[in-house]
Amino acid sequence: KVHLVESGGGLVQPGGSLRLSCAASGFTFGDATMTWVRQASGKGLEWVSAISPSGIAATYADSVKGRFTISRDNAKNMLYLHLNSLKTEDTAMYYCVKDNVGRPATWPQIANRRGQGTQVTVSS
Repeated sequence: KVHLVESGGGLVQPGGSLRLSCAASGFTFGDATMTWVRQASGKGLEWVSAISPSGIAATYADSVKGRFTISRDNAKNMLYLHLNSLKTEDTAMYYCVKDNVGRPATWPQIANRRGQGTQVTVSS
């Protein structure tokens, strides 16, 4: 059974940084593409970034390109999302998801393969 646990969220001022982590278990992590999605209050699910099983290839939503960096440590079964130059519009619950997620992202797509989320709040 896929088990994903996110951590690292918190309250940060605009322009600040955070590193989100996702601990994975229940599947062969090194064989899986991994994805980050987010949901702001009152809005739909938004695809944020994905990384290939090897970690060589990564893709980003235009809204975060140049500010966020996805990475992984297959030896530790860990996925990361480094958030820099944070903006108030980055405020959301962030989820890690096993495998690719279609765009637009929807909740049925990620059922049974996502974590419980970690809240990021960007506010002065």
